[in-house]
Amino acid sequence: MKYGYGRISTDWQSVDAQVRQLTKAGCEKVLREVASGAKTGHSQRRRAIDRITAGDVLMVTRLDRLARSARDLPNTTDKGTGLRSLGDIWVDTTTRHGRLMLTVTGGLAEFDRELTGVRAAGARARANGVRLGHRPKLTPHERREAIRRRDAGEPVREIARCYNVHGSMISRLAA
Repeated sequence: MKYGYGRISTDWQSVDAQVRQLTKAGCEKVLREVASGAKTGHSQRRRAIDRITAGDVLMVTRLDRLARSARDLPNTTDKGTGLRSLGDIWVDTTTRHGRLMLTVTGGLAEFDRELTGVRAAGARARANGVRLGHRPKLTPHERREAIRRRDAGEPVREIARCYNVHGSMISRLAA
């Protein structure tokens, strides 16, 4: 059986266009809801997911009507059911290619969330005065001494050899 799910965010919108599209696509039962995508606890979405059984397909007009992110996307394939989006042709878990695409995009979303966490941790560390990255090759005293020697006309290569660094590092030191 094909189930449809239509959701609008505000009362002034109309879910009728979604219902027409889903009915035209062959949905025998269409559940509708007026709820912001940012809120959790969509009762009709939960009812649609709970109602489908093995061999059934849950259809939506666009994937953002069902979930705001891949993380929020219900895993319907665990029950042997399918998920299909009319507007996003790559979302069709009734096919091998559709399952692959959904798995890949879900993995990318998870990877992005992890990177966001790493970036946030780095920002917190910097805010607390932690210096991230490689330890500087030259101490502040060595930097001042190298700048003084360079400004006095000593060859950059010679200074770099003394500190065991590349000449470009000595050239880039700010005066």
